[in-house]
Amino acid sequence: MKRRDFLKGVVQGTVAVSASALSASRVFGANQRVRIGWIGCGGRGRFVSGHMREVPDAEIVAVCDVYEKNRLAAQQSIGESCKAYADFRELLDQKDIDAVLVATPDHWHAIPTVLSCEAGKDVYVEKPLAHNIREGRAMVDAARRYDRVVQTGIQQRSAAHFAQIREIIQSGELGKVHYVRIWNYRNVYPRGVGRPSDAEVPAGLDWDFYLGPAPSVPYDRRRFLSSFRWFFDYAGGYITDWGTHRFDSMRQVMGEQMPRTVSAAGGQFALEQGGDMPDIHQVTYEFPGFVVSYEACNLNSHGMGGRTPGRKYYRMAGTDDRPNGLAFYGTNGALFADRIGFEIYPEPVPRRRRGEATSRDAAKFRMERKVAFTPDSTALHVQNFIECVKSRQRPVADVEIGHRSSIVPHLGNIAYKTGRKLKWDAAKEIVTDDAEATKLLAREARQPWDLI
Repeated sequence: MKRRDFLKGVVQGTVAVSASALSASRVFGANQRVRIGWIGCGGRGRFVSGHMREVPDAEIVAVCDVYEKNRLAAQQSIGESCKAYADFRELLDQKDIDAVLVATPDHWHAIPTVLSCEAGKDVYVEKPLAHNIREGRAMVDAARRYDRVVQTGIQQRSAAHFAQIREIIQSGELGKVHYVRIWNYRNVYPRGVGRPSDAEVPAGLDWDFYLGPAPSVPYDRRRFLSSFRWFFDYAGGYITDWGTHRFDSMRQVMGEQMPRTVSAAGGQFALEQGGDMPDIHQVTYEFPGFVVSYEACNLNSHGMGGRTPGRKYYRMAGTDDRPNGLAFYGTNGALFADRIGFEIYPEPVPRRRRGEATSRDAAKFRMERKVAFTPDSTALHVQNFIECVKSRQRPVADVEIGHRSSIVPHLGNIAYKTGRKLKWDAAKEIVTDDAEATKLLAREARQPWDLI
């Protein structure tokens, strides 16, 4: 059976578990080390792999990147015994690897993850789970078919303060919550992603391999490394980057719901070079019992108000901006949160005096003001993955959770592209009565990478 046909069988649920997957699994003793292969050696990969190396029972034994500069730097950081590959399939053939870190651009998340599961290896894969919704479902199916541990890199799932936020809201302490706001702001006016250049392909970069399932285009530095997310061929802009984290936390707090309808507005208004990403992107989601508004802005970095003096907020550029976060508006108070903590701003108690309209008594509030700070949770998230590789338990950000949380921003992009209000059938994972939107649930992959 050809590998392409095999993978399509995984998606359709028609292929039995292969002997190679079963034979590659091993039972870990209490002190045995988890041997890891690292695919995608850019900035995020370096950050996550650094935390993996700090886990006592884990070691990185192989690295892979299509860019020789990053590949060799990663190998050097690990040590001489670490093997280096330009093709991730060769890394997967290394029999003593137990687990894989996939920290590639988004369009290269699905294929290495599915093939890793087939090879009997567990996977930590960065967010969003996949480039599109159909690829995400294929990744879930592969993990289940081969009984693999697959952790999505939505590390706020391991953050204590979001568990506390969930308790506050689920207990009713914040009152009734029917409105949530999520925002990602950044001021890159006027240049945006920058102009294209006539530069040659950097030495040591396999540009065709980098493009993979994406369309073949001439080398453009803007489509590589830190700015690839500006192009829909490889990613989905801010909404699938920073937004995926926020949507996942929203779902965790509000009870893992999925949207019923999605509508979007926005456009490219002012940036000289915006790639495919809109300058302004606003999405409205209707969930059962509540509404979510998402905002992305490339023309201003202030974001939302409600600041604690002296606090440093995630990615803040000035003294007063709060560029990223999410807010839950309850009848007792408003709870503002980001990856390092939360704050509650209580609602005052209304008091009615005889012959007067309703007034506010500033001394009385419907709940207490609360402030909590926590460190970045990536280290805990990585540790949870390693523990689950050994115990065979499902991790806190299991692939199904990562898939559903990634669906939300993907739908925001589809609504933006079509300009229509979408009706989402979460059980069937289809857009109801919209052929154009349904087509955007997947992509037309370039051969020979049309595997999913």
